[in-house]
Amino acid sequence: MAVDEAILEFAGKGIVPPTLRLFSWFPACLSLGYAQPIQDVDLENLFSNGWEIVRRPTGGRAILHTDEITYSICGPNTEPHLSGGVLESYQKLSRALLMALELMGINADSKENMVQLSQDDKNNPVCFEVPSNYEITVRGKKLIGSAQARKKDSVLQHGSLPLRGDLTRIVQVLNFPDNTSRTEAGHRLLDHATTVENVLGYAGDWWVAAHAFRKAFSTVLEVNLEPMGLIAEEGKRAMELYSEKYNNPDWTEKY
Repeated sequence: MAVDEAILEFAGKGIVPPTLRLFSWFPACLSLGYAQPIQDVDLENLFSNGWEIVRRPTGGRAILHTDEITYSICGPNTEPHLSGGVLESYQKLSRALLMALELMGINADSKENMVQLSQDDKNNPVCFEVPSNYEITVRGKKLIGSAQARKKDSVLQHGSLPLRGDLTRIVQVLNFPDNTSRTEAGHRLLDHATTVENVLGYAGDWWVAAHAFRKAFSTVLEVNLEPMGLIAEEGKRAMELYSEKYNNPDWTEKY
């Protein structure tokens, strides 16, 4: 998350070009949305599993990052595909996400969600169980969840594509009133979300997905994406953000 924010700052200032970043997580990590209360998390169970925790700079609810490919795209808010409001840019970028899935052999949909959230939905700690606008779905189940952070001069959108594994693992490290509520949350999650493995019948491969994302974003955004690492200044800023913010309990455990 520190790297994402560092790229956001430098891309927004035009020091580096708009950047697509593709990555995975090790060890598994629970990420909380910007305003999500730490009280949603069962920290004892989380750490007993050997998993980590971080708070995202974007909104939304908890995601367990494991067995997935994560993407982030950062650039100035003058970039045509990032300009406009949140929903407008979501809709534009969803075209690239849909093409990436198509290249992987998955026929997915993206449309504006017209369903009004109930109070239970609003209080739900699990991200993939709650509907959102222009979410990427397959046969009515969410496959890619995304979120945005918009600064004065720049935009970050990042999201995750679960490749394989048991999506209900997340409910074991979140707090619920009782075990019945926890079990019911796991069942609802499987009703509302899916993985590449469930769709295709075999485990998704990270490198296949990465190639599809790169080709799709290059095609849809009409840009030539060149592989590169962080410039020295970005790396230094990422380490500062890690030390001062993302590894600081004042940030992670707020609310």
